[in-house]
Amino acid sequence: MKKIQILGTGCPKCNQLAANAKDAATALGIDYELEKVTSINEMLTFGVMTTPGLAIDGRVVSQGKVLTAAQIDEFLR
Repeated sequence: MKKIQILGTGCPKCNQLAANAKDAATALGIDYELEKVTSINEMLTFGVMTTPGLAIDGRVVSQGKVLTAAQIDEFLR
């Protein structure tokens, strides 16, 4: 199971990134858990300074960007 974490305070960009990540995971047919991390202190432990951030299995793969589902697909494979 992949663990997908959206790091952000719940802004529209964070919500769009979450939707794109869900679309990518669903299209791949993988088993996943999507978690929204809204605590600034927890975001800092990931080293994320700009939101939204995307972590997969605990590793930050993007920050400060709203990746498309196609871009997220590359990280989920």
